Amino acid sequence: MMFLESSFFPFPSEVAMIPAGYLASKGEMNLSAAFLCGVGGSLAGAIFNYYLCYFFGRNLVEKYGKFIGITDEKFAKFEDFFNRHGEISTFNCRLIPGIRQYISLPAGLAKMNIFRFSIFTGLGAGIWVAILLALGYFIGENENLIKEKLHLITILLFIFIVLSSVIYLFFVKRSK
Repeated sequence: MMFLESSFFPFPSEVAMIPAGYLASKGEMNLSAAFLCGVGGSLAGAIFNYYLCYFFGRNLVEKYGKFIGITDEKFAKFEDFFNRHGEISTFNCRLIPGIRQYISLPAGLAKMNIFRFSIFTGLGAGIWVAILLALGYFIGENENLIKEKLHLITILLFIFIVLSSVIYLFFVKRSK
């Protein structure tokens, strides 16, 4: 399921990882295995998207993107964001709902180093998967509380994204 969520199919990761956390809290699933499968699936889906654009380029997205919700305007925004913010955008966008599955496309188009892409994507996906598992593990039975906490977590993630970007840019500019 996380492969689908991380590729261009509109499948919410909350549907897979929160119940996995809940099942782990009841002893019916291994939390470590759920985490590894979640991150592995996310990374595999992201690499799938990456290589679609790496090998087939912009023409593929322009021709078939409309069938999966990627308009020319949306793709131009993703590409512009990636070109302005570079590698850190692959990390940051893994934490933003609705964008996480598409940031791999401009990364592939730009032919970002696959090892660095995998590291940034894996780290971002790891944080998101851990958050969803924790929600399911600690408050899995209370759906209303999960919705409330997920909203708060999304706001906190945006703050984290800004801070991590500033720190990243500071060190990158300093090293150059």
